Amino acid sequence: MSGLIPQQFVENLLDRIDLAELIGSRITLKKAGANYKACCPFHDEKTPSFNVRPDKGFYHCFGCGAHGDAISFVREFEGLGFTEAVEELAKRAGLEVPYDRAAKQEIQQARTLTDALDFASRFYQTSLKGQQGAYARDYLQQRGLDNAIIEQYQVGYAPSTGTALFDAASKDLQGPLIETGTVSDKYGRPRDLFRNRAMFPIRNTRGRTVAFGGRTLGDDKAKYINSPESDVFHKSREIYGLFEAKQAIRQLDKLLVVEGYMDVIALAQHGIHYAVATLGTATNQDSLTALLKQVRHIVFCFDGDQAGFRAADRAMENALELMADGLHLQFLMLPQGEDPDTLVRKEGPEAFQKRIEGATPLSRYLFDRQSEGLDLQLPEHRGELRARVEPLLNKMPRSTLRDAMWHEMLRLCGGRNQWQNRQQGQKGWRNGERRDRVSEDRIDVKLSKDSILCLALLEAPDLATEVTELARSSRQFNQARNFAEWILANEIRDRKTLVRTLALDMTARERFYHLFDGIEHIPARESTLAAARELLSPNEEASRQQRLATLLRNLSSLTSEERQELRALSSGTGD
Repeated sequence: MSGLIPQQFVENLLDRIDLAELIGSRITLKKAGANYKACCPFHDEKTPSFNVRPDKGFYHCFGCGAHGDAISFVREFEGLGFTEAVEELAKRAGLEVPYDRAAKQEIQQARTLTDALDFASRFYQTSLKGQQGAYARDYLQQRGLDNAIIEQYQVGYAPSTGTALFDAASKDLQGPLIETGTVSDKYGRPRDLFRNRAMFPIRNTRGRTVAFGGRTLGDDKAKYINSPESDVFHKSREIYGLFEAKQAIRQLDKLLVVEGYMDVIALAQHGIHYAVATLGTATNQDSLTALLKQVRHIVFCFDGDQAGFRAADRAMENALELMADGLHLQFLMLPQGEDPDTLVRKEGPEAFQKRIEGATPLSRYLFDRQSEGLDLQLPEHRGELRARVEPLLNKMPRSTLRDAMWHEMLRLCGGRNQWQNRQQGQKGWRNGERRDRVSEDRIDVKLSKDSILCLALLEAPDLATEVTELARSSRQFNQARNFAEWILANEIRDRKTLVRTLALDMTARERFYHLFDGIEHIPARESTLAAARELLSPNEEASRQQRLATLLRNLSSLTSEERQELRALSSGTGD
């Protein structure tokens, strides 16, 4: 729909919007020079890292990376689509969005369909409370749902009468109900799609009803049925419970993806408000993309039977192509015969929360699954593991995570510190328990001295003076010298200021954009600083070894004094 709004109008609209006023009407901003600061509304933090620059027309969070203009902010903060965000800002600015006639008709059509579906949702809720909904109320009570959670998720009841919804709708809503498939005219006469079912409305991120899921209360062959796809409902893109989760938790930092409506609602009733469910094929890339638009941390929760593991495998394989640094995916496999609904009621929310916290990371899950049935003490089985894992890793985009997993594969297939170290009969993570992490070989990362110094400057800019002196005296380390001199020129003394300056200074960003291109693995901060300190201030032993090596290389031409020095260095006195 964004292409139906003239770009010139969008630009004029952004020029009219005072970004600080817009954002300040939703969160508390504090003046910081010409800019404003606040705690980021898109992730949980205690120290303000969210910056607003009204003069440039953008905001940026140095904590989570959120960045954009007024339209981006309204979309993320309010959960709106592009068109709705533009309309919201246009209303604020006193403007009318210049849609063409076809676009206006399309928008009006979508609104008409959601109006009809919202009416259907209210009808089902009323039916649940009426006399005909007594059996449905008993069923929901037996499932442990209280009135508050039923109201929150707008659970309803579809009467068994074949045309109850159609008859209750006004003439102008009957057509849209047929168009969405909520009422069927397949046989030439209207008939409600959902009959004698507990109803679960599926709402989009704006809270509008776009479809329904219905659970039979009789002996229908289909236990659950969903609305067919329509102009307002694409099952691969909608996430059940997402709207409710965002209402309950303003700053979502992770989502727990479960398999059913009742799982979502039962977990919410027990205080776990970030559970959602995908629709249709639960693990396709459309649904994963929709989830990753909301959070960077996803925990997939599946039943611990074969079907559950197959579903988890599909989720894992589809996620690989989308994985990038900063994303965190985990897998929680429940004990056989249990689902989130039954388990949270049996063991309580605290125990279930511990299961979530102990969920298996994607990298660990991949190697666990692919090494099943293999004895990695055998070369043939190590070859089999590589044949299984390598195609999966090749699906991943280039990232630090991919490189680390590639090294893990090489480590396992190389036969050192075998992956499988299980006692006979050990159940492990298949019973929903967290398996102890096996010890791993440290992967040494060999970097040039110039790169080590550049990384050290990134971690500790206060080393700039020492790095500059070393580079000038040795006439080496050109990259580190340029970086250090720039840090000194800009009087940067801490990492936070350095990162902010690099992000906001276009000239600096272009100058140092390729500084770390040749580095595939970033060592730990402590290792980087230790290596840099060794270069900046070599210890006595390192100096002794270096001098000893020099003397030995020139042994035939040493003076008597140098031979005496060699003997002293060889004995370890070094005097």
